[in-house]
Amino acid sequence: MVEKPWGKDDLPRPFEAFSGRSIGEIWFEPPSELPSILVKYIFTSDALSVQVHPSDEQARELGESDRGKEECWLILDAEPGAKLGIGFGEALDGEALRAAALDGSIEGLMDWYPVERGDFFYIPAGTVHAIGAGVSLIEIQQNSDITYRLYDYGRPRELHLDQSVAVAKGGPHEPSLRRHDVLSTSHQLADGKYFTADCVIGEPAAEVQRAYDGPCLVIPVDAAVAVAGEAVDVGQCALAAAAADVAFSASGTCLLVRPA
Repeated sequence: MVEKPWGKDDLPRPFEAFSGRSIGEIWFEPPSELPSILVKYIFTSDALSVQVHPSDEQARELGESDRGKEECWLILDAEPGAKLGIGFGEALDGEALRAAALDGSIEGLMDWYPVERGDFFYIPAGTVHAIGAGVSLIEIQQNSDITYRLYDYGRPRELHLDQSVAVAKGGPHEPSLRRHDVLSTSHQLADGKYFTADCVIGEPAAEVQRAYDGPCLVIPVDAAVAVAGEAVDVGQCALAAAAADVAFSASGTCLLVRPA
C-alpha cells in the first residue's frame, strides 16, 4: 500500500478495508521468476503530474541505473468527467515542450481522453502522459522507478525538464494503442517489446494456453480463480508456473501477463 497526496481515502471493493488512508497505489512485488514486470492498482482523487518515461536505451544514455519504462492501463472505474492526458494534438519540438511546461500551457496542448470501465491504453516510452482525478486502474509496466516530471500544477515537487525534453515524443498518441470495452471479450490486450497481456473470460482458448506455457502473472478482475489450488481473489495478483496451473472462473474475467 503506497500512500499518495493524490490517492483516495474511499477505496472501491475489494479494497474498502484500507479506506481512511490516502492510498494512491497498491504494488505487487515482482516475483523472482518475473523480475522485469510490475503490476499496480492506481486510485486518484487528484490529477497526477504530466510526466514521461525513457526507453531502456535512453535511460542508459542519461546515466540512469534503472531500466526504462513502458506501461499500459486498464480502467476499472471512472467518476463522471474523469480523463487521461496522452500525447499532443500537434507536434511539439523540444524547445516548445520546455516552454509549455514552464508556463503551464502544456496541460491545454495535450490530448485528453474521457475514460470509463473497460478502456485500455498502451503507453510506449517517450509518451507524455497524465492520469486525471477520479480514476481506478490496473497498470502493467516494466519494473522501473524512473519518472521525469514536466509539469505538476504548481505543486512543490522537483521537475526534470532536461531529461523530459531529451526523451519525450512531442506528437499524438497512436490510435491503435487505445481501445474501448476490452473486458467484454477474450483477446490480447498488449503485445509489446517487454510484456504481453491477455484478457481471458472463462477458460482460455488453446492458443492462449500455449502462449502462457511458462511463468505468468494472474490478475482476477471480477471473479476469483485458483493457482496451484490456492484461491486468488479479485484485487490480488499471483504467480503461476503456467496458465495450465490456473483454475479459471467459468465466466469471470482475468488478466494474464508474461514477458514478451
